[in-house]
Amino acid sequence: MSMTDTLPDTAAQTAEGLPDKGGPAQPLLIVKDMQKYFPVRGGIFGRTQAMVQAVDGVSFEVKKGETLGIVGESGCGKSTTARLLIGLTEKDSGEIIFDGQGVGDSLSLRDLRRGVQMVFQDSYASLNPRLTIEESIAFGARVQGLSDPIGRAHSLMERVGLAPERFAQRYPHEVSGGQRQRINIARALAMSPRLVVLDEAVSALDKSVEAQVLNLLADLREEFGLTYIFISHDLNVVRYISDRILVMYLGEVVEVGPVNSIWEDQAHPYTRSLFSAMPSMDPENRTKTPPLTGDPPNPINPPSGCRFHTRCRFVDTVCKEKAPALRELPGRGGHCAACHLHDPDSGHDKAGREDIW
Repeated sequence: MSMTDTLPDTAAQTAEGLPDKGGPAQPLLIVKDMQKYFPVRGGIFGRTQAMVQAVDGVSFEVKKGETLGIVGESGCGKSTTARLLIGLTEKDSGEIIFDGQGVGDSLSLRDLRRGVQMVFQDSYASLNPRLTIEESIAFGARVQGLSDPIGRAHSLMERVGLAPERFAQRYPHEVSGGQRQRINIARALAMSPRLVVLDEAVSALDKSVEAQVLNLLADLREEFGLTYIFISHDLNVVRYISDRILVMYLGEVVEVGPVNSIWEDQAHPYTRSLFSAMPSMDPENRTKTPPLTGDPPNPINPPSGCRFHTRCRFVDTVCKEKAPALRELPGRGGHCAACHLHDPDSGHDKAGREDIW
């Protein structure tokens, strides 16, 4: 049985997929002021004593067919953002619009799951150890009532490089880490999604296997007309697969723009620090001083104003008092940054910035 016999045309999104309602110009995903705080409980009665501000006012768009890379330090809110997008964690406030339909309003969570799927970092923990590979891939399609879930599973196994006659009846502990991640990719595609969220999907793989999975993801995006949100700590991997990069710091978006624009000229001091921390392959150009010192502030009680000002070398009075807005930089083709250095009306003393900008 061929793949085209069992899978719907994902690019066109026919009867079994979530239909394309907004047209090519409509962003596939729009996130507006999304917020999520987690309570910190203590005492005899387990009362809420504080709130961890994991995601605080995050807004961005993802265009159809593109790959948006999300980067930032551990604890900045990347994975929480991913879980909020697919409904695994309930947001406190904000709006998520999928192809013109508000999630929770005109679009139910069940329907969203047919349009958005996720590939997790831990390839073993995300699979049910009691289900065979065949059953794991077919499970979601069976629950959603899609046609021929087993045939769909076998076709996708072939597409991701796993022969059904060898792997269909195996269990997750009987395959390697790279093979398990291919299973997770096939399981996500079994729902005929239009958006796939990849949360550190290649970080636990050997470099040779990582390259194979990245090439597979690129081929699948082209073949099925997919859109990706790709979360990673590896900036080189993000550059390879992404069209745009979004940088998060302490639950907020500090910079977003085309991958080449950010790679060549970072507009935010935090982004510049991230890129400066990349190891150089030139033995004559070693990093002698750390580009960024200190730990991120406590997300329970983040700093006032710009949250990066406690670690920024260009901090000024306005940075401590007023949070910068995410604004588009002139002549940068959609490159935006949240920094008072780029706001002519902020009153920031810009003396000394010429050494990096």
